[in-house]
Amino acid sequence: MRDLGIVALSFIIAVVLVKTQILGGVLSVAQEMKIIGSFLAGMFYVSIFTVAPAAVVLVELTRNFSIWEVAFFGGLGAAAGNLLIFRLVKNNLMEDLILWLRRHRERKILLLFRNPWFDNALFILGALIILSPLPDELGLALMGVSQIRNILFFPISFALNFCSILILGLIARNLF
Repeated sequence: MRDLGIVALSFIIAVVLVKTQILGGVLSVAQEMKIIGSFLAGMFYVSIFTVAPAAVVLVELTRNFSIWEVAFFGGLGAAAGNLLIFRLVKNNLMEDLILWLRRHRERKILLLFRNPWFDNALFILGALIILSPLPDELGLALMGVSQIRNILFFPISFALNFCSILILGLIARNLF
């Protein structure tokens, strides 16, 4: 119930930010500053509720500044945002899932979760979702179910988001 409450609260906050134009204002001000703007846009780039305005800001930043710098600082911001979501997902989702499976005596599924091949497949699928311009929540959930250690998560998330923002910027530069 606590997890559902947190998700509901984040949804409400995201809707308020978008409806009141606060997010657009913050991102447009941040667009003037390369490092802070890239970092903030990167943080907003990871959520389903804020990916669209953040992608627009990142595209504008890559058109006006060095694509490598925007991707670097945007990747750092996205990795920081992902880390916040990942810590919540990994710690709580896994506990809730195992508790539910034990309660319903789903031993075959529990054994599947302990299989290293299944674990690696979830990790790779989650990484591909984070690498794509799609919102990261599903990828983070899949990586949270896998057995990735927290210490490895940040550099992996940074590398994936750096590449994602770099690809987004390259596509935007070639189209516009």
